Amino acid sequence: MPDFTFAHRKEGFDKHIEKSIRGYSNLLEDVISLSRYFVEDNTNIVDIGCSTGKLTKAMIEFNQDHCEAGNYIGIEIAEGFFKDLEKRKNELKSHQVQFILDDIRNYKFKNCSLITSIFTLQFMSKKDRLNVIKNIYNGLNIGGAFIFSEKTICDNALIQDMITFNYYDYKRKSFDTDDIMNKERTLRHMMKPNTWKEIVDMIHDAGFKDVQPFWRNHAFVGAIAIK
Repeated sequence: MPDFTFAHRKEGFDKHIEKSIRGYSNLLEDVISLSRYFVEDNTNIVDIGCSTGKLTKAMIEFNQDHCEAGNYIGIEIAEGFFKDLEKRKNELKSHQVQFILDDIRNYKFKNCSLITSIFTLQFMSKKDRLNVIKNIYNGLNIGGAFIFSEKTICDNALIQDMITFNYYDYKRKSFDTDDIMNKERTLRHMMKPNTWKEIVDMIHDAGFKDVQPFWRNHAFVGAIAIK
């Protein structure tokens, strides 16, 4: 699989994505805070596309005082993160955590109190995306949550153009133009974003009754759906 993760960046993935998405740290803070409402002992807490395991570790530490027997699972397909996850596993050796190096389409969700997906489904073929969300819904316990973030596209072409170039202006504070364009070229055939309406329709088709956005910045959105 081609490297669309930018795990190889000199500054490291976590710093790179923070510079690439305005407010990314705030998004993670919200996800970690929201996790406290859902994680339960003797259930699975799954982080799809866990990259370096940063979010997985943060959720464990944030909830350890009331959920000592939760089973945390990070799933990652990109080989560029495997060494990072080995280090993260060693850091968390006293906790119930495992990192699975596989395609999320092969994973069987079950007994889940919380499932997170931070900018991962947008890299999946659209024909597989609904099936994965259905599997997520079926694997959640009643009252469990799916917390996710995605890059979206606009319905209006003029607004899309404005948001795109506003985003480029932000990225130019940290990256030069060639770097920005090379990344866009790399992602061109790999990123398959939806409109927000398409995302909502998929969430509903999978079985969720409601989905609520809680974070937005440029074309990016974070949302929560509860079973």
